[in-house]
Amino acid sequence: MIREIIQISTERREELIDITSKIAKVIRKNGVSDGLVAVYAQGATGAIMIQENWDESVQADVIQLLRNLIPRGVWLHDQQDGNGDSHLKSGLVGPSETIPLINGELGLSRWQNIFFCEFDGPRKKRSIVCTILS
Repeated sequence: MIREIIQISTERREELIDITSKIAKVIRKNGVSDGLVAVYAQGATGAIMIQENWDESVQADVIQLLRNLIPRGVWLHDQQDGNGDSHLKSGLVGPSETIPLINGELGLSRWQNIFFCEFDGPRKKRSIVCTILS
C-alpha cells in the first residue's frame, strides 16, 4: 500500500477542481501498474466526484443543482457557523472515489476526470488522501 496526501487551495465558496493530473503524478512516481487508487477528501465540507472533463458547463451545472437542492441559510447548523448547506452537499456527493489502475494509468474513460468539490471555500489548504493498492 502507498499513501500520499495532496494539498490544494481553493478560490471560491463552491467549485469543482480537477485533481486528475495530481493523482496521476502520484501513480507515476510510485510506478504502480495495476491495482486501485482511493481518493479521499479530508474535511466535512469537501467531497470527491468523477465527472465529465470536456465541457466546464457540466461542473457549473453540478454546483447549480446542489444549490437548488440544498439552499444556503435554512439549516439548523447555520446557527453555528453558517455552512449547514456545505455539510449537506459534501455528505450527498461523498468523500471518496475508487478508480482502477490499468497498465499504470487511471481507468477513467476519455470524458472522466477526478474533481475535488469545494463547498465551503475559499480555503488555503485542503488535504486529499491518495491511497494506492496494488
